[in-house]
Amino acid sequence: MGRFETPQDPLFKRINASISFDRRLWPQDIRGSLAHARALRRAGVLTDEELAELERGLEAVAGELERGEFPVREDDEDIHMAVERRLTEIIGPLGGKLHTARSRNDQVATDVALFVREAAERALGLVRELMGTLLELAERHADWPLPGYTHLQRAQPVYLGHHLLAYFWMLRRDARRLAAARDAAAAEMPLGSGALAGLNWELDREGTAAELGFAAPSPNSLDAVSNRDAVLDYLSAAAICATHLSRLGSELVLWSSQEFGFCEPADDFSSGSSIMPQKKNPDAAELLRAKAPRVVASLQTLLGVLHALPLAYSKDLQEDKEALFDAVDTLETCLAAANRMLEGITFNRERLAAVAADEFPAATDVADLLVRKGMPFREAHGVVGNLVRKALASGRRLSELEPEEIRAESELLDDEYYAVLRAGEWLESKRSPGGTSSERVREQLEAARAVLADLG
Repeated sequence: MGRFETPQDPLFKRINASISFDRRLWPQDIRGSLAHARALRRAGVLTDEELAELERGLEAVAGELERGEFPVREDDEDIHMAVERRLTEIIGPLGGKLHTARSRNDQVATDVALFVREAAERALGLVRELMGTLLELAERHADWPLPGYTHLQRAQPVYLGHHLLAYFWMLRRDARRLAAARDAAAAEMPLGSGALAGLNWELDREGTAAELGFAAPSPNSLDAVSNRDAVLDYLSAAAICATHLSRLGSELVLWSSQEFGFCEPADDFSSGSSIMPQKKNPDAAELLRAKAPRVVASLQTLLGVLHALPLAYSKDLQEDKEALFDAVDTLETCLAAANRMLEGITFNRERLAAVAADEFPAATDVADLLVRKGMPFREAHGVVGNLVRKALASGRRLSELEPEEIRAESELLDDEYYAVLRAGEWLESKRSPGGTSSERVREQLEAARAVLADLG
């Protein structure tokens, strides 16, 4: 019993145990334990023979875990204690030496940092793949006009390639955040901090940090065992990335509806209706939209756990793992699904062109024409607004207004008015850097290719 006279209540065991979810940390735990055993050898705590036996035992435990043969016991509180218990069963009392100069507090913090680093790297790879698919789509549809929207109202036409590249640049920012989270997780190694105050042993923390891929040992033991900033960094990056995917998903839901008719998802990323045989539902896109708040909730969970938490370690920190694991799984699934969904999507060029040919979104270009002729923009805005109202009231296009009608609003309007309204003119007029003209889209594509090459 040790310190306690009575056994733990089964309900306490249930709320206290974490092995049901933290067992996925076993690769990091084995890796950290091997590095710690070697540090103990360098400190003279272990002999060469003992180190070799510990390494053999840990490799045997890892093999059982990898094959799904690991015998979990009812009294295994977490994966860290389970590994040590099984190690001792395999190699005998020597297994108990492994926990010399180590606390579960610094052990868990190290395992979590290693997990975050690997998760961020995997997410980066998935982001790169999705960026590549978006770039390929943008290149294939670089000159396909479609209406751009504000407030879900037709605003100004853009090229489809330009629109798709907007998500490429969102994902580049996501890649930067994920890379920052990966690097933050590799900055400081908690192992060697003990429970909170440090160790009674002069371990080679620098050597262990190098072996595990950390830049340096943590400088403060109190901070090290209670620090979950790397998890917050990952969850923040994941939440923003998932939110970007939700915006993509939402647009694809709208665009694939019969009301828009801009695109059609592939059969293998759609579903039918249980009662309406004609339906083809964009469920994958809808789920991209719905899963984002789940990832955001994981970030909010850990922020809530850490809020006002006194130093150093408290059991509250155990609640970091389920939120982290769920966010990792959700983000990776969403990134992979978004990529596969976009690979199979088809766009309706005729429908896009027909809707983009609507002249009313070119009203801003008519206002700019008046500005070039010397009229203040606010005055030009009012003049063109009157022309739009006149066209709508008579059921005509802007180009169908008679010359005397347009001159009645301003003497500055002449044949150039009709030239501005010619199909495609307003698209090619957006020549500012980052705009949607063909020249600028080509520049964007070139820049995007360079960015993707830099990301590897």
